[in-house]
Amino acid sequence: MDLKLPPEIESYRKRYRDFVRDHVLPYDTTPESFDEHENIRPELLAILRAKAKEEGLWAPQMPRSRGGQGLTVAGMAACYEELNYSLFGPVAANCAAPDDGNMMLLEKVGTPEQKERWLQPIVEGTVRSAFAMTEPHPGAGSDPAMMRTTAERRGDRWIVTGRKWFITGAGEAKHFIVVAKTSDDARKGLTAFLFDRDQPGWRIVRRIPILGPEEHGGHCEIEFDALEIPDENRLLHVGDGLKVTQIRLGTARLTHCMRWLGLARRCLDIAADYASERESQGHRLAERESVQMKLGHCAMQVEIGRLLVMKAATFLDKGDFARKEISMAKVQVADTLHLCADTAIQLCGARGYSRDTPLEWIYRYARQARLVDGATEVHQQVLARLFLEERGNFWRWG
Repeated sequence: MDLKLPPEIESYRKRYRDFVRDHVLPYDTTPESFDEHENIRPELLAILRAKAKEEGLWAPQMPRSRGGQGLTVAGMAACYEELNYSLFGPVAANCAAPDDGNMMLLEKVGTPEQKERWLQPIVEGTVRSAFAMTEPHPGAGSDPAMMRTTAERRGDRWIVTGRKWFITGAGEAKHFIVVAKTSDDARKGLTAFLFDRDQPGWRIVRRIPILGPEEHGGHCEIEFDALEIPDENRLLHVGDGLKVTQIRLGTARLTHCMRWLGLARRCLDIAADYASERESQGHRLAERESVQMKLGHCAMQVEIGRLLVMKAATFLDKGDFARKEISMAKVQVADTLHLCADTAIQLCGARGYSRDTPLEWIYRYARQARLVDGATEVHQQVLARLFLEERGNFWRWG
């Protein structure tokens, strides 16, 4: 079993590492770089994006024919981790959520016309996008079957009515994917559609305040009041909305994990640097057994998460859905990010709790990791179901 990266991927990994350290890190340690929502200011982001394109590092997940780098999912795992060592690395290279997942979905299921109209501008970075599925109670959350937003067919058009919330990026998105109920069929009752920000029949109700720093465009509540969508802007067939959701969320959950590993590593490096120089009662903190145990445990959890992510990525590259592997990675890495951020703050003391380091930003951001794209408990239920079905085969090789 060879765990070394292929030469081409290792070359990309080093280039992304150098790009982040040389061009991106200075921005996330400078207060003036942040906008009012605690993300990078648009004018600075434009500089970084131009540099990523110039360096041949733009859109690692997209085919070269679309202006991307054509990396495999395993290649993405190695490179996304390096990119999110910085808070702003993924968005600088155009592989941050939610655009990342939307691009991969449209590349997989869109028609040639849909890809040209809806996908290519996102790849080029001229527009942002959003995926609208989650609804207020009693609507759809982790269970898409609870969908209450409806799409009624009238001739060659669909009329969408309903409400969504916590739609990441909606405040700045121009291209949207919405999942709506089109029948009462338990498995084939949902359908996915594309619509443009400038279309009438929908509105942003509010930008929902959250605990952590926000992605560009925030997390919005939106309302549909007879939004008309031409049938040509339907994704896949009528009733394939659940399939669309599963295709998008599968890989997107894993790319979250790839990025979170980078943030976890950043936390540990900040803590290790501080513990190596800070003295107390004649000893550096890093010499104390209690500190060593914390750092060692965190480092091990990062490695476990990385191995789970790479296993799932390898399965995806081979055409497997990797549902079990993705769920395990999601639980492990979400917990690990929160653990590393919390441990780093504890070791850095007041400095970690302050805004002199990015730790408090990462800590607040990390809390959402155990919720987004399926709460930890949902993934644990999935794993329990699979274990009860497979028993000894749950741990099969290959």
